[in-house]
Amino acid sequence: MGKKTLSIILLFVIIFSLAGCGVEKTAGESKGFIGISMPTKSSERWVKDGENMKQMFEELGYQTDLQYAEDIIENQTAQIENMITKGVDVLVIAPIDDRSGLSSVLERANKRGIKVISYDRLIQHSKYVDYYATFDNFKVGVLQGTYIEEKLNLKEEEGPFNIEIFAGSPDDNNAYFFFDGAMSILMPYIDSGKLVVQSGQTKFQQGATLRWDGALAQSRMDNLLSAYYSSERVDAVLSPYDGISIGVISSLRGVGYGSEDQPMPVITGQDAELASIKSIINERQTQTVFKDTRELAKKAVEMASALLNGEQAEVNDTETYHNGEKVVPAYLLKPVSVDKTNYDSVLVDSGYYTEEQLGQ
Repeated sequence: MGKKTLSIILLFVIIFSLAGCGVEKTAGESKGFIGISMPTKSSERWVKDGENMKQMFEELGYQTDLQYAEDIIENQTAQIENMITKGVDVLVIAPIDDRSGLSSVLERANKRGIKVISYDRLIQHSKYVDYYATFDNFKVGVLQGTYIEEKLNLKEEEGPFNIEIFAGSPDDNNAYFFFDGAMSILMPYIDSGKLVVQSGQTKFQQGATLRWDGALAQSRMDNLLSAYYSSERVDAVLSPYDGISIGVISSLRGVGYGSEDQPMPVITGQDAELASIKSIINERQTQTVFKDTRELAKKAVEMASALLNGEQAEVNDTETYHNGEKVVPAYLLKPVSVDKTNYDSVLVDSGYYTEEQLGQ
């Protein structure tokens, strides 16, 4: 065999070898390849979560593939399938529908040796979830319920006070923790008659808001006001999320709340979204629960790094989060209640928002 022929053969071997390695995964140029699957860009917090993780991973020398599924389950499944094909080493997934739908694709990931971190929402019905990074979701609800308790002074006042109950999306496992946490504080007052739900709708499914949709919340609040509050005043609204709160506020303002004669009720929320912080400053929304997504992103990055290094990640809960197949080891971060009295120290001093963003 001549040298020229041998050179051509070697060239083809190299080309085919490179083709088989996967063009997306540039081994030697990064410490590992991370697929980040976020549910949607329609919520401010998910955009921040994705961007924070991408930046942190890349600063540590990892390659990333960040995708948003726009709340379409089929999109998320297809995007994760594509990440597997590209050759990611770890998947960080905040599922759209965390109660079903990902078990098959995660089985495929497992066969490829890909590790999985469930992010903020717990992936259900899969034994291939290695870790779960989230906040103390029951505590989120406790903070909301306790805020209503304190603002209405329920321990001292005789009442009764009127309250309406909103819940999160029924396909989000976290929504049940939020609801149960809040109702652990509020239900004793409802049972005693100090809090009155004029609609009688106190069950999760009655107040559930699919996909956390503010427009659905506004429509439901319109119906509640029309049916039950022609002569009654709403004193408080339990809202589990800022987007829902904005919808509720729009409904209330439409019938005259927010004036000197008809002040806004106590309205809770969650995620400290910019629009809601401005609403709190303007005394429309009353409270939100701040979950520092920078810290959550940092924890997910730490977990992924541990997995890639063959180490155990730090967790602080090994009992609570059973996904139908296994108890998933979790790390729970602490949420913080925010209102007009402390938004500056919690959000501005920490650098989460600037004074300019808040219009100060």
